[in-house]
Amino acid sequence: MRASVRILLVSTYELGRQPFGLASPAAWLRRDGHEVACVDLAVESPEPDAVRDADMIAFHIPMHTATRLASRVIPRFRALNPRARFCCYGLYAPLNEAYLRSLGVDAVIGGEFETALSRAASGEDTPGGVSLGRQRFLTPDRSGLPPLSQYAHVHVNGARKPAGYTEASRGCKHLCRHCPVAPVYGGRFRIIERNVVLEDVRRQVAAGAQHITFGDPDFLNGPAHSLRIVRALHEEHPSLTYDVTAKIEHLKQHRGALGVLKQTGCLFVTTAVESVEDDVLRRLKKGHTREDFVQAARDCREAGLALAPTFVPFTPWTTLAGYRELLRALVDLDLVDHVPPVQLGLRLLITAGSRLLELPDVRALVQPFEEASLVYPWKHRDPALDELSAEILAFAAAHKGSRREAFARIWELACDKPLPRNFKLIPRAAVPYLDEPWYC
Repeated sequence: MRASVRILLVSTYELGRQPFGLASPAAWLRRDGHEVACVDLAVESPEPDAVRDADMIAFHIPMHTATRLASRVIPRFRALNPRARFCCYGLYAPLNEAYLRSLGVDAVIGGEFETALSRAASGEDTPGGVSLGRQRFLTPDRSGLPPLSQYAHVHVNGARKPAGYTEASRGCKHLCRHCPVAPVYGGRFRIIERNVVLEDVRRQVAAGAQHITFGDPDFLNGPAHSLRIVRALHEEHPSLTYDVTAKIEHLKQHRGALGVLKQTGCLFVTTAVESVEDDVLRRLKKGHTREDFVQAARDCREAGLALAPTFVPFTPWTTLAGYRELLRALVDLDLVDHVPPVQLGLRLLITAGSRLLELPDVRALVQPFEEASLVYPWKHRDPALDELSAEILAFAAAHKGSRREAFARIWELACDKPLPRNFKLIPRAAVPYLDEPWYC
């Protein structure tokens, strides 16, 4: 019989969502008989005794911001409990393995982390790195997590509704150069069993969720699997709404799925457009063109779905003319109210393990890896573009008004003149959105 150990699972940031990355491994570890406590540092402070008493402390780091936050907390927790075994797991764990180990982390796990965490808790050797073995998932155990009322809500038609979160798949078929999924999963994806997904949603609905975010890197990687889930979801919870993320390439390829999404309660589709400059899109290996984005926006509007495009507008290849064209495109496609202002100031992050480093011009451009920020710093050949990005980000952080007002100011910053009078920014109070701005 395996000896029970006391485990503390820690989340630092998961985009304002109740952490699936704690709930899923908690189910596995509790099944094995371990004593599991969870703490989400985004909304609560840990009890010092929970840190001191743990035999193993495991940090979920699914994104860049979460990794930076964890790097500040790990030394504090190690000082409180130097005898505990420390683990980091999630997408950004293997990408930053050397740095995390320098902080005293004992095990670094990427990919399908539940099996490896279960073995680590039971004292088995865990080689670390990326685990892509297929596993049968368990329904996430959300007991002990803060209530959904403390997390993101969806805003639609003037109402604010509690939002839950689940995943129907992991990984991705595609190899976009700037994406952290690509170096970890290498073009593979893993399906989470339909009964597990539906039970996870069922429990969140019972806990008050009126909307669900599907956090799959791409909900249409396995379209048959995903559409079966949302049909079953709608049959069981006809008033429940949801949102998904999908590539422009898949919105084009599976255009017929848009009607099914709308009919089953989908409010909006998040898609990583990144740029409207075809040269930039080719370098990022996005698999779509500017015209594909334009068509996807039209198709979603025709289907009655809001498109929530995300961008990395400042890259080493961005031109001022290209940035101005991005702003014009948002006006022409009537998407101004669909884009949080922060999205219009983001710079490309070149992180450890990034496939961007395959490009000779990127290798020649970047400065040495900076552990404080966990990126390879870079400067644009035109300093004015770096200054514009910084100015827009500072403005977006301070802005309290509408997205249309913010856009008008960003236009002035980028174009050195007010919006033309013939550019009418149509107010769209009914555009649904989550009140946690998308970030990474």
